[in-house]
Amino acid sequence: MRLTKLLKSKIHHARVTYANADYVGSIEICPDVMNAVGLEDGEYVHVWNVENGKRLTTYAFRGERGCIGLNGAAAHCAAPGDRLIIAAFTWTDEAITPRIVLLDERNQILRDLTPFARHG
Repeated sequence: MRLTKLLKSKIHHARVTYANADYVGSIEICPDVMNAVGLEDGEYVHVWNVENGKRLTTYAFRGERGCIGLNGAAAHCAAPGDRLIIAAFTWTDEAITPRIVLLDERNQILRDLTPFARHG
């Protein structure tokens, strides 16, 4: 069996609502968004800042509706209002379709991009 690391979940243009360096760490994500892309509490995620190009990895947890918050050292990588891409990957030996959403400026799901992931 050969495992391949494939994209599982992606959130486009999440807007940072707060950055708190005094918290232990992680990224807080709106529960509706986490559910839409199949992210679990504690799941390892990549975070890419569209505004400044900074990249980091951390774990996600469910927060308040509309919230995207960076905590701990990650808080130094973004400012409120910055757009982020948040991605999770999985090791698998099967084909998967990644679940992808585009958010608006209030972190509400603007469009489900999952159908485009199937067709390229």
